[in-house]
Amino acid sequence: MTNQLKGFKPDWVSPPGETILDVMEERDWNQAELAQRLGFSTKHLNQLVKGKVALTDDAALRLERVLGSTANFWLNREAKYREHLARIEAQERYKAWTGWLDQLPLAELKKAKVIPDERITSAAKSALVEKLLSFFGVASPDSWQTQYGDMQASFRRTRETQSDVGAIASWLRLGEIKAEQIELPKYNRAKFIKALDDIREMTTQPPQQFEPAMRQLCGEAGVKLVLVPAIPKSHVSGVARWLNRHTPLIQISLYGKTNDKFWFTFFHEAAHILLHADSKADIFLDDPNHGTADSEQEHEANQWASDQLIPPAFAFEFSRLEPTASQITAFAENINVHPGIVVGRLQHEGKLGYATQLNRLKQSFRFVEEDK
Repeated sequence: MTNQLKGFKPDWVSPPGETILDVMEERDWNQAELAQRLGFSTKHLNQLVKGKVALTDDAALRLERVLGSTANFWLNREAKYREHLARIEAQERYKAWTGWLDQLPLAELKKAKVIPDERITSAAKSALVEKLLSFFGVASPDSWQTQYGDMQASFRRTRETQSDVGAIASWLRLGEIKAEQIELPKYNRAKFIKALDDIREMTTQPPQQFEPAMRQLCGEAGVKLVLVPAIPKSHVSGVARWLNRHTPLIQISLYGKTNDKFWFTFFHEAAHILLHADSKADIFLDDPNHGTADSEQEHEANQWASDQLIPPAFAFEFSRLEPTASQITAFAENINVHPGIVVGRLQHEGKLGYATQLNRLKQSFRFVEEDK
C-alpha cells in the first residue's frame, strides 16, 4: 500500500469511488488528470467514482498501478459495495413479501425454534420473511410456491383436513433438514424387509432403547428415519416419501404418541416404501388413526402394517380374545409384541372402547428430540 493509503480505514458500505476521491485529494489531482493517468475518459471515471458503473478487473489493475494498494483491495471494495446495494434492494422486496407469512404456521415455527419467540410486529415481518426463506431454502415466495406450495399435487392424504399447505410444508421441511444431516447407502429393499422384521421385535422395549436401534437398522437399508415434533395444523402423523430416486424417508411426528399409534404409523409408512416404490413422486401424508383411507394404496399400507404387528397366523386366536388385561397380556407375550398394540387393534376393530381402563396397558412415548 502506498503512503497515501496507509492508515486509511474505509467504510466498506461506501463505493470504491470514495477511496479514489480521498487519494485524489491527497495528491491534489482532479478527475481529468487521474482519468488521463488511468487511460479512461473523464466521463467514465466520474461514473466509476459515483458507483454508477462497476469496477472491473481491468480497472482494479489500473488503480493498482496508478494509486497503489492491490487489485484485490479495489475488487473487495467493489464487491462489498455491490453486496450492500443488493441487500438494500432485498430488504425492500422482503417488505413487499410480508403477506406470504400469512400462509405459514408462525406460532408453531416459534415452538420449533425456527424463528425467534417474540411478538411479530409490522417492523419485524421483513426480517421474518428473510429468515423463513432461508429456512425453506428458497429465494422468494414464488420459489416457495413452486417448491412447496405446488407440492400438494403430489400429496396422498388420509384426511380431508390435511389442507393447510403452509403447515404441512413447514413440517416436511423440518424433516428434510434432519434428513440432510444423515448420510446413508442407497436403498436396499431386501435389507429393509429384514430390518422391519428385527424392528418388530423391539416393540416391547422403551424408546431410549429401540429408537437408536431403529435408526441404525433403517439406515443400513438406506432408509432415512426422522422423528419431528408435530405441527398440529398439518394433521399429519407420519409421512413416507422419496427425497430422490435412491433415498426414501420416513418421518413421524412426536405429538401425543402412545405406542400402539407410534408402531402402527411407523409400519404403515414402511409399507408405502416397500409396496409403492413405483410412485416416487408421491408424498403419503398419513394420520391412519383418524383418517379414512379411500385409496387402494392406503388400504394396502394399513393391511400390511396390521399384519406385520399381529400376523395373520394368529388371526383366529385374536378373534377369540377376551378383552381382559390377563388375556391381552398373555396373547401379546405369545406373539412378542407390546400389549398396548393389542389394545389398540381391539379398539380399532370396535371390540374395545377407547375409554377403557385397559388403556393402562399402552405406553406413552416422549422422545429426547422434544427437548431440543
